[in-house]
Amino acid sequence: MPIAPMLATLVDAPLTSPGLLYEPKYDGIRAIAEIEPARGAPRVRLWSRLGNEKTAQFPSVVRALQTLGVHGRRLVVDGEIVALDAAGRPTGFQRLQSRIHLSDAHDVARTERAQPVAYIAFDLLCDGDRDLRGAMLTERRQQLESLLEGRTDAVLRLSEQAAGDGRALHARARAEGWEGLIAKEARSVYQSGRRSPTWRKIKLLKQQEFVIGGWTEPRQTRQYFGALLLGVHEPGNPGDRLTYVGHTGTGFDGAELRRVWTLLASRATDRSPFTERIKSNEPAHWVRPELVAQVRFTEWTDDNKLRHPVYLGLRDDKAAAEVVRETPVPPRASRAAAERDDTGAARASDHSTGGAGPGRPRAVSVVLPSRPAAASATGRAQPTRRSTARGGRRPTGEARRSRAERIPTPADAAVVEQLRALEAARNDGTIVLPDGSRLGVTNLSKLFWPKLKLTKGDLLRYYATVAPLILPAVEDRPLVMKRFPNGVDGPAFYQQRSRQEQPPREVRIETLPADIEPISEPDARRFIGGSLITLLYMTQLAAISQDPWFSRVQSPLEVDYVALDLDPGDGATFARVLDVARWVRDELASLKVPGVPKTSGSSGLHIYIPMPPGTSYESGVLFCQIVATVVAAHHPKVATVERKVKARGKGTVYVDYLQNILGKTLATAYSARASAFAGVSTPLTWDEVDAGVDPRDFTIVTAPARFAEVGDLWKRLRASKPASLEAVFRKYAR
Repeated sequence: MPIAPMLATLVDAPLTSPGLLYEPKYDGIRAIAEIEPARGAPRVRLWSRLGNEKTAQFPSVVRALQTLGVHGRRLVVDGEIVALDAAGRPTGFQRLQSRIHLSDAHDVARTERAQPVAYIAFDLLCDGDRDLRGAMLTERRQQLESLLEGRTDAVLRLSEQAAGDGRALHARARAEGWEGLIAKEARSVYQSGRRSPTWRKIKLLKQQEFVIGGWTEPRQTRQYFGALLLGVHEPGNPGDRLTYVGHTGTGFDGAELRRVWTLLASRATDRSPFTERIKSNEPAHWVRPELVAQVRFTEWTDDNKLRHPVYLGLRDDKAAAEVVRETPVPPRASRAAAERDDTGAARASDHSTGGAGPGRPRAVSVVLPSRPAAASATGRAQPTRRSTARGGRRPTGEARRSRAERIPTPADAAVVEQLRALEAARNDGTIVLPDGSRLGVTNLSKLFWPKLKLTKGDLLRYYATVAPLILPAVEDRPLVMKRFPNGVDGPAFYQQRSRQEQPPREVRIETLPADIEPISEPDARRFIGGSLITLLYMTQLAAISQDPWFSRVQSPLEVDYVALDLDPGDGATFARVLDVARWVRDELASLKVPGVPKTSGSSGLHIYIPMPPGTSYESGVLFCQIVATVVAAHHPKVATVERKVKARGKGTVYVDYLQNILGKTLATAYSARASAFAGVSTPLTWDEVDAGVDPRDFTIVTAPARFAEVGDLWKRLRASKPASLEAVFRKYAR
């Protein structure tokens, strides 16, 4: 049996202490490495925390550790396998997902190239016949440094360590977004398989394991499942029952959705593993509580639920039965536990075969952890293609009804009335939202459309009214703001990122991987749509329209739909725009591709086309370019794809396919616009397009009554069968 690793406790620790050694807390897979002399190449085996062998999954680590075989004696090293980013820096556990579950040698070789890893050694447990676990940490560290001297490289590394003062490491951890630090007693012995307060976790990002107890059905274009239902074991729970702590539906790409779904389906059961009845937005299904997920979150709520949980990956090195809620130990309890453990440590040290004094390890510099990969993103330069197969039962009947079919609910109406009362009193104030969250609002009587006498309060009330329709359209999507602090007649500016604002904690902001950002800036924090408080908070900041990406934060390089933007030039009437829309529809129909039209909220019209899962932005742009070019070629006097305005013919309609580039946006359906008539981007039926409409009929004043009458026409985009790009490209290739 391999040696079980010693575990750290989530215990308060000072950042300066002469008796402590500080190390970065690496966000990877704990691995005990055994190196045995053998004929030819030394034999190396890697063991996870639970004793599962991981040797085959990490051949580069094996090769690097074989260099230690020159010492000609058995070695046992404790360390962490970490994923590396493009610069060779350790990054988050999520990037190991493509590595840790593989068994096929070909797949291992492929992912070895796609996702390199390193082994960061931080302890030496055995050296030849000597069992060093009873020796003090300082002695073990000295021998580890001697062992690795001259043999570290990009794969085999030595952990950084600071003696006595962890403040510099802690400051860098905060600045660079590490998971945290480990503070270790310099005189501590190695207690295999024990969680000891002589090793202490100083976490900066809250992250732990949770047991998966079920899943919810998918919604909109999502496949396989909507969210994982999470729990922990607690004293007093009967049998293997779990205490429910919340759910997470973010952090998955298409491949991971499919992989996790397969594991869920094989464990499905009719019995809920939770001690309480779970309330969920979509129908719930249960599984045997065997799978363990690593989850990052911001904090625990007052009712002991996770706030903003993000899935990072599955753990096969953690037993579900051992998963409990991790809570910091109070300082007094920590000291008592440490005193008890020190007594045990003293006894253990009597059996040490080393007996050397507490030597001070010399300073060692290695490449440090980088900012962790964003949990809600793929973190890869290329999207992972998703299967179009669907798993599980789809909602039926009442359970299948979208929240978007409600205009408005009593809770939504209560928000509208609060806003109305504040504006009537010409007061700033705080409104209470249906979920109990609170939002401060100011300057409600400020004129946003001076000629129409429409105020900021009017805009907030409009969004509160249509929230059940617009929130599904922007859910999980990064948003770009165009802010009009002095109304539509004043200067405006674009804001790609969340900068210095201090929103309520319920406002969803996530950091996207810098390598997929369309604009190169160090801060990639984005508002993410889907909640009423985020919608109203952005409106409070004077963002009139809601402009989402075509992809979701879980898979930022994969579009769910594309759009053709029909933009009339000088002399082109809206009737001519409708003509071009019909031609686009006819071209799409010849390809057996659905199109869903809406007004832009200004002078144009948008036609959206659902895309198959896994579609890249590049493929989406190519598809739209083909359609736009064909329409323009068939109707050159009316439609054009000429980018230069001066080169377009007078009275033509520009069929813009370039809005589908990563980072570009269009105002979503049901979004208000900063047009002179306070227009709303309004979904249409093709019968209305054929009959003719006037976009000026749909404003923030008139549109809510229409939506209440016709329902959610935009849900067709989510329900329609996506385009078959292979068939389209084959046709035009001929």
